[in-house]
Amino acid sequence: MDAKAIRDAARNNPKNIRFADLAKLCEAHFGSPRTKRGSHLVYRMPWQGDPRVNIQNVNGKAKEYQVRQVLRAIERLESEQGDR
Repeated sequence: MDAKAIRDAARNNPKNIRFADLAKLCEAHFGSPRTKRGSHLVYRMPWQGDPRVNIQNVNGKAKEYQVRQVLRAIERLESEQGDR
């Protein structure tokens, strides 16, 4: 699945996204994770404040609230870059 298809699937059903797919989506938009610790991957964001997105692998699935955070971060990134 490509990043656009993963993003569409995440928007339609954030409860049922595989962790590997969410990681692929994050890497497509944010680059490589800055930290890999156990079941967590942490991605750096280009803005100030809380400049990270943390995703967690739970039995192969991503947590719903983390999927929503990733989608919001992608939207913010695109709006700040003027890609809309």
